[in-house]
Amino acid sequence: MIRDEFDGIAREHSSQIESVRRESMSSGTDDDGGHCSAPDSDGEVAEEIGIVSFGRKMETANEIKSGLEDRYETIDIIEYHGDVFEEHWGEYDCFVGLMASGIAMRKTAHLLDDKWEDPAIVVVDEELTWAIPITGGHHGANQVAGDLATMGAVPAMTTASEAAGKQGVESRAKAMDAHVVNGDSTVQTNLAVLDDNLGPVARLEGPRAVLVGDDVTVLKRNSDDGVVIGTGSVSGARKDAFLAAWEEALSRTEYDFDDVEFIGTATRKEDEPGLLEAAQELDLGVVSFDKETLLAHEGPTPSKSKELIGWPGVSEASAIAGGREQELLLEKTSYENEVTVAIGR
Repeated sequence: MIRDEFDGIAREHSSQIESVRRESMSSGTDDDGGHCSAPDSDGEVAEEIGIVSFGRKMETANEIKSGLEDRYETIDIIEYHGDVFEEHWGEYDCFVGLMASGIAMRKTAHLLDDKWEDPAIVVVDEELTWAIPITGGHHGANQVAGDLATMGAVPAMTTASEAAGKQGVESRAKAMDAHVVNGDSTVQTNLAVLDDNLGPVARLEGPRAVLVGDDVTVLKRNSDDGVVIGTGSVSGARKDAFLAAWEEALSRTEYDFDDVEFIGTATRKEDEPGLLEAAQELDLGVVSFDKETLLAHEGPTPSKSKELIGWPGVSEASAIAGGREQELLLEKTSYENEVTVAIGR
C-alpha cells in the first residue's frame, strides 16, 4: 500500500502556481462542470482550446493564444456569434470565453449533458484580471485558468477540493500520468479527500481481476513504460539546478524527458519552490511519498538523513516507489551538492 501525496496544480495566483497543470473532475460537492470532449485522450485534461471572442476583443484573444500556444496541441480563435458554442461543441477540450460569464452560461446551458463528455469552459475578461472556470473545473478548466494566471489573471477556482487547498483524485491521477477508469466513483472519493479520509493508494500489478465498490476510484496509467525521476535537494535549491540535475541523470540512461512519467520526492520536500517550478516548466507531475513509503522502498546508497532524521535517501526511494516495476535504473547522483537524482521504472 502506497500513500501518495500529489503536488499542486495551478494555485490561487500566478505567483503561487507551483506545479503541473493537469486538473480533473469534481463531484456534486465540487462543480457540476463538464469535461473535455472527444479530442481529449483521457477525459481529464485540456489539449485543444477554442478561444471565443467578440471582434472588438481580438487583440486580447491573440495575446492569450501567443501566451499559451506552446502548452497545447491546438489553440484556435473563433469570433463570437449567437450559435458559436453549438456550432463548435465537441471540437475542443475547453472553450475560453472572452466575455461575461452570464453570456457563456446562457449560450451553453442547453448543450451540457455529461461532465465526463462536455467540454470545459473558462471565461476571462478583456483586461486579463480574472479567469473563471464555470464548467469542467477538474476536466481542464482549472488547468487553463492556472495557465492564464501566468499571464496575470487570477484563477477564481470554486471546486470544493481546490477551495479547501486539496486535490481531487483526478488531479492525483494526472500527476502520475494516469486516468480515472470509473468516473462515477469520484463522487465518494472526492468527499473523502475533503474529509482527509481517502486512505492509501494501492498499487496492483496484473494480471489479476479487481472487484471494487462505488466508493473506490480505479486509476490506470496512460503508458506501459516510462521512468520516474526521484529527487531530493538542500533547502532552497534553484530551479535551474533541478533541471540540470535531471537532464544530466537522464543522459546516463537511454531515456529523455519525453519518457518521464512524473517527478517523485518526499512529503518533506514537496513545497520546494525550485522543484515545483522546474516540474512546471517541463509539464511534469510531482508525486510526494511519505516517510513510511520511502522506508519500504529504500535504495542501496547510504544516506546521512537516515542517521540524522530517520528518513531514507529521498531520490532513490522515491524513484523505486514510483516506478511501475519498482526497479532502480540509475543510483543516486549529486549535482553541485544541491540536488540529488535517481531514476526508476
